[in-house]
This record gives sequence, structure tokens and C-alpha cells, in this order.
Amino acid sequence: MAELAGKVALVTGGATGIGLGAARALAAEGAALVLFGPDVGALERAAADLVAIGATVRTVQGDVASGPSVAGLVDTIECAFGRLDIIVNSAAIQPYGTVETMAEADWDRVLAVNLKGIYLTGHYGIPLMRAGGGGAIVNVASVQGIACQTNVAAYVASKGAALALTRAMALDHAKHGIRVNAVCPGSIDTPMLRFAASENLGPGETEDDVIAKWGAAHPIGRVGTTDDVGAMIAFLAGPRAAFCTGGEYKVDGGLLAKIGVVLPD
Repeated sequence: MAELAGKVALVTGGATGIGLGAARALAAEGAALVLFGPDVGALERAAADLVAIGATVRTVQGDVASGPSVAGLVDTIECAFGRLDIIVNSAAIQPYGTVETMAEADWDRVLAVNLKGIYLTGHYGIPLMRAGGGGAIVNVASVQGIACQTNVAAYVASKGAALALTRAMALDHAKHGIRVNAVCPGSIDTPMLRFAASENLGPGETEDDVIAKWGAAHPIGRVGTTDDVGAMIAFLAGPRAAFCTGGEYKVDGGLLAKIGVVLPD
């Protein structure tokens, strides 16, 4: 019996990357899916791939940083399914910049998508989830919410705040039967990572060369896949994680277990 049969899962940023990996994992456990994002074409392609593996999928185009857009999304879910059991907050952007170099509008947009989006899906989605007897929310944070590289000030601020918000939501809504956890991926082979690789090419390097170099920094010896993270998200959304709330779970190939000093073998 699929663990999530009869459940309805909303995945923001579900058309690509970690969001799509989460959607595949949730579908494999029987959940019906609602994919939310700004790109209609990407949503349609993702839905077609998921339907091909037997998933029930609905797509909704919109902006996770817009209150009216997210309110309309939840209305659509209620009309279509009458319930909402799982929210996966995967939508995110990562422009480069320090607090000195990043334009104010870019800073605001990162915080709006990566952090306000979590607030909005909870603000509008939790009442529907609570009416159904509870559920699970999984926020996609990052190892960069815990430790960070240079030149990504807004992104790391948003991901650190997402971890704090996860704890607050877990405490506030445990009484409603709603569990809230976060995953902290390391380097995962996604369009976002490939964009980052393209921005950091050395002489004669390709994107794959850069990604392989980043993978070697992880003790497991590779970058992760979206299915690696999707499996953890589906676990946290399901009944086997019934006593897990307020937690942050690394899916990072051992990256944060490692310090920079290397001793001889």
C-alpha cells in the first residue's frame, strides 16, 4: 500500500530541480500532486512526465511571492480536491552578490521568493490542511542556511531564515496535527546548480568539470541528485516520520561533517 495514497501534495517550484524530484517521490507513494510555478511550459512538461508514471497532477501558474496568487492557488486546490495534506516549499532563486553589490530590488526578490513564499503557502494553506485533520510541511532550505560560501548574501539569509521559520511553524501548528520540517541539500544537480557552474568556469572548463569538482568536495564523492532529496522529502511527509517536527535534515553527502583541514592518510 502506497504510504501517501489519498493525500494531496502541493509542490512550489515543482516544475524543475528539487521540486520535481520531490513530486516524483510523492507520486511514487500515491499522492496526488499540485505543481505551482511561474513557467507554464515547464509546468506542462513536468506534468506530462509525472502522468507518464501514473501520477495524478494538476498545474497552477503563479507567483509564490504574491499573496493573491497563492490565495488563488489554495482556492483551486480546495475546489479540485477538497483537501491539502502536504506542502513542499521548493521555489527558490539564487542570484549572486554581497550586501554591497546586490541591488535592493534583487535582495527583496530573493527574500520574497525564498522566504515570504513559505509564509504565504502556510498562511493560506494551513487552514485547509487543519480542516482535513493535519498534515506535513517540508521546507527546502540549504546547507547554506548553516554554513556558506561567498557572494550569496541574500540566498544564505533567506535559507537561514527558512530554518528558523520551520521551527516556529512546527511549534505553532503541532496542536493542529501539522508537522513542519526542513531539508538542507548540499550541491544537487539542478538547473540552479548548473547556472552557478556556468558563472564560475575556469579556463578551459565546462559546467560538468565544475560540477565534478564541487562533487569531490563532498565526502561521498559526487553531487547529489534531485531524487536523493526527493526521497527525504517524501519520508518527512509520510507516516514513518510521525514523530519528526521542527527538524532540519541534511542531504549533503557529508559536506557539513567535513572541516577544511586535510591530514595525510
